[in-house]
Amino acid sequence: MTVYFIGAGPGAADLITVRGARTLAACQVCLYAGSLVPRELLAECPPDARLVDTAQLDLDAITAELVRAHGEGLDVARLHSGDPSVFSAVAEQMRRLDAAGVPYEVVPGVPAFAAAAAALKRELTVPTVGQTVVLTRIARQATPMPEGEDLATLGRSGALLVLHLAVRYVDELVAELLPHYGPECPAAVVAFASRPEEVVLRGALEDIAEQVKAAGISKTAVILVGRTLGASHFRDSHLYSAERDRHVC
Repeated sequence: MTVYFIGAGPGAADLITVRGARTLAACQVCLYAGSLVPRELLAECPPDARLVDTAQLDLDAITAELVRAHGEGLDVARLHSGDPSVFSAVAEQMRRLDAAGVPYEVVPGVPAFAAAAAALKRELTVPTVGQTVVLTRIARQATPMPEGEDLATLGRSGALLVLHLAVRYVDELVAELLPHYGPECPAAVVAFASRPEEVVLRGALEDIAEQVKAAGISKTAVILVGRTLGASHFRDSHLYSAERDRHVC
């Protein structure tokens, strides 16, 4: 049987993909992070499915559940918030399954940064303003960052930064980014993106930390910093230009 790593999306239950919902409905076992995955999604599981909340389980216990289900001949849905490709701890689970000889597939989902951009009604890449998006985090009470991926180094690029798992340390990251982006650089914070309790803050690098504290945001948020957030005077893209030769592939 197969383990399916399914991206549950950023929070709203209806932002799971059609493929994700269909796969979930066909699995007899579902492992999910109860603190992050919307409970409404569990209604997609078969009525007699075994549901396992992994919020308090370590990697060994999670792997044991996956291997056990495989040994029983059962398909498993492993629900992850957002998209499995980013900050999901899926790689270490795949490594364990490879070692155990358990097959798996990945079903992508809507990542948090995409939901945040939708809430802000912004395109993160804007012609002649910014064409690069850096998805990153900071190292505090989590796994250390690799050498060369600190904020000071990444900030030198001037690219739009999307910071995950960092809102508790907003004062520190602002201090690190100010020399590279300047106090007036557009910044935003989106907490609980796509959920009923969604909070959207817009401002500049110099005032976004105070907004975060005033709003009482301390978790489940992404921070965005970059010029494209405030871009209004920019050149139209070549994609839909009347001057483009549409006969050229």
